[in-house]
Amino acid sequence: MAERLRVSEATVRRMEHGDSGISLGTIAQAFFVLGELDKINRLLDSAADDIGLSLMNAQLPLRVRKKRIKSDSGVL
Repeated sequence: MAERLRVSEATVRRMEHGDSGISLGTIAQAFFVLGELDKINRLLDSAADDIGLSLMNAQLPLRVRKKRIKSDSGVL
């Protein structure tokens, strides 16, 4: 597999373990070698990625309201 992808065996092992440092080109080449190139569309479709969407939503800042300053004189 490594020879067909033109990468080292260590890179193939990293890819098998889900290492995020593997280049997209290497992943695309692996899909091609395995005859699954059409699956790369689903990989790149962020709208269909439920886990990715929930991770992105978790990183969104919470809405923070500023405290209302009350004047001492009672005038708004």
